[in-house]
Amino acid sequence: MASTAAGKQRIPKVAKVKNKAPAEVQITAEQLLREAKERELELLPPPPKQKITDEEELNDYKLRKRKGFEDNIRKNRTVISNWIKYAQWEESLKEIQRARSIYERALDVDHRNITLWLKYAEMEMKSRQVNHARNIWDRAITILPRVNQFWYKYTYMEEMLGNVAGCRQVFERWMEWEPDEQAWHSYINFELRYKEVDKARTIYERFVIVHPEVKNWIKYARFEEKHGYIAHSRKVYERAVEFFGEEHVDENLFVAFAKFEETQKEFERVRVMYKYALDRIPKHQAQELFKNYTMFEKKFGDRRGIEDVIVSKRRFQYEEEVKANPHNYDAWFDYLRLVESDADPDTVREVYERAIANIPPIQEKRHWRRYIYLWINYALYEELEVKDPERTRQVYQACLDLIPHKKFTFAKIWLLYSQFEIRQKNLQGARKVMGTAIGKCPKNKLLKGYIELELQLREFDRCRKLYEKYLEFSPENCTTWIKFAELETILGDIDRARAIFELAIGQPRLDMPEVLWKSYIDFEIEQEEFGNTRNLYKRLLQRTQHVKVWISYAKFELSIDSPDRLQKCRQIYEEANKSMRSCEEKEERLMLLESWREFEREFGSDSTRERVRKLLPEKVKKRRKLTAEDGSDAGWEEYYDYIFPEDAANQPNLKLLAMAKMWKKQQQQATDDDDDGEVVPEKGPAAEETTSLRSQEPVASPENDQLENGSDRNTVTETEQKTYDDRDDDDSSSSDSESEDNDGGEKKEKESRSSEEDKE
Repeated sequence: MASTAAGKQRIPKVAKVKNKAPAEVQITAEQLLREAKERELELLPPPPKQKITDEEELNDYKLRKRKGFEDNIRKNRTVISNWIKYAQWEESLKEIQRARSIYERALDVDHRNITLWLKYAEMEMKSRQVNHARNIWDRAITILPRVNQFWYKYTYMEEMLGNVAGCRQVFERWMEWEPDEQAWHSYINFELRYKEVDKARTIYERFVIVHPEVKNWIKYARFEEKHGYIAHSRKVYERAVEFFGEEHVDENLFVAFAKFEETQKEFERVRVMYKYALDRIPKHQAQELFKNYTMFEKKFGDRRGIEDVIVSKRRFQYEEEVKANPHNYDAWFDYLRLVESDADPDTVREVYERAIANIPPIQEKRHWRRYIYLWINYALYEELEVKDPERTRQVYQACLDLIPHKKFTFAKIWLLYSQFEIRQKNLQGARKVMGTAIGKCPKNKLLKGYIELELQLREFDRCRKLYEKYLEFSPENCTTWIKFAELETILGDIDRARAIFELAIGQPRLDMPEVLWKSYIDFEIEQEEFGNTRNLYKRLLQRTQHVKVWISYAKFELSIDSPDRLQKCRQIYEEANKSMRSCEEKEERLMLLESWREFEREFGSDSTRERVRKLLPEKVKKRRKLTAEDGSDAGWEEYYDYIFPEDAANQPNLKLLAMAKMWKKQQQQATDDDDDGEVVPEKGPAAEETTSLRSQEPVASPENDQLENGSDRNTVTETEQKTYDDRDDDDSSSSDSESEDNDGGEKKEKESRSSEEDKE
């Protein structure tokens, strides 16, 4: 530990830099390099030149150099650069034989080294040893036939020597190895340099077989076109199209072929070619084809041709969509709409058949809703466009055979089929279709459609039978009962219509009984059978005490032109008010009283108006305790309630509490007045209670009439609201409002005295 501590003490401390600001003169790396170059610090002096004066000295020099080269080779004979340097040194001394020997020794070490062969052959060519060079190239291409550089150098040497036959022979040897495309082009260009077009054509024939690519066929055709062989060029294009077939079509081939025909002014051939290609190439692979076709039609076509281009483009788009998802019925609809606009019937039928073959995989109606319109459109197309009734009938029949009627059906198909048969003047067939539909899968829409059909044909006996079937199938359908009765009314059979209504209201289950009763009542009113109408209202009121029934009953009595109509109407309002006292819906009772008030305002006297006014309720605000679903306390809720005078008289607790509350308020006001030095006579609780519960109605004026006419069920006649608190009991609510109306002084004093005596 001591030695470690001593060692730590011996470490010199690093000097702290106090001034960290940048120096005034900054030295850059560029400046350092420039100074080093100027001073020539890295330049070494050249070795001293040695002058050889005699042959002996030269031999000594050669011996030393050869010994050095041999030593280097002996140390690492796999380093080919040492061999090449040694051979090049011997070559510089014109020692060709020695250099040749070195190269041969090097090839024994590594005969696959490309650089070694190239240097060896170049040495022989520089020294004009042609046969030696040929020998080396032959050996090289025999050992390494896939090295294209050897072939290029060899053919170039033979061509430079003017040995065309030898060069051609080398090319032929090369082509046997089926090299890359550039080698074939070199051979073709060699033949073209010597005007050997036929031989170049033969090479192209072999070339497109070895490298069967579209661009090579196009080059072959353009070669023929360039040399004026138009027929040969067209034949090459046709062979290329046939060679690739429909499985490997390429848009570039058709574009080149079309451009060739365009230069030859064969516009019809170009158009046919573009259409042929567009029908067989997928859309995403034919963008350039579409572009060129459009440009061609713009240059040489008419309006019809340009439209064909657009249609074919959209057709390809839809084909791709339906191939991706055959159950995409919206894409089929768009595709069919396009085909119908511009195609022959056979093509349209083919597309329709393809579309309807994609049956929904699940037998649920929601999956069939879009699919069924394919059949409908198909049938309408055959009927309206092609005008083939027999085929239309077959389409409808095939569709009906396909639908699983035991699970669901489509009434529109049956109705359209029957309407089609009627248009074909086949009434018996139409009835047979509808009869089959009702027998297999009776539905409301089917029965309604069949009845409507027979009504249009004025077959009323059949309509009666159909209505009977309909009511057997669905006796709770009020609309059917009403339509049946209306039919009998139109036919003048009133007793039969009345009997139908009687049967209808006697049904145990009805979907809209109020509509049925209203129709029955309106029927009796139209027949001016007022006694029957009153009986109907009474029978209806035995079933329901709804306020709208009472109001309708009263208005009915008012509408009859009789001397005692007002008395009867008032009597109905009286009965309605009595019967609705026990009604829990206070808004309905208020609605009745407002209707009664309107009646009295128009036809009544002051006494009857006052009587109705006294029956109107008072609107008060209350609070009630809320309880959550788990039974916990959820706070308090304010709501509005109506207190009718008749109900308030039957609730003594409410009356007593209201009187006590008013008395307490009056006491507080009296105390405040005494503090101010004023004497105010006290008002008894009875007087306050009277003024609060019986607020007077304001005098009728145009403004009040407008307010009353615009009010709803919640319209009240009190001048201010009272607030009640029913935290413990709704009946023990207390009123917090004061009345604005006061009676005369004498009446108040009498009431106050009587209330004090009751307390004492």
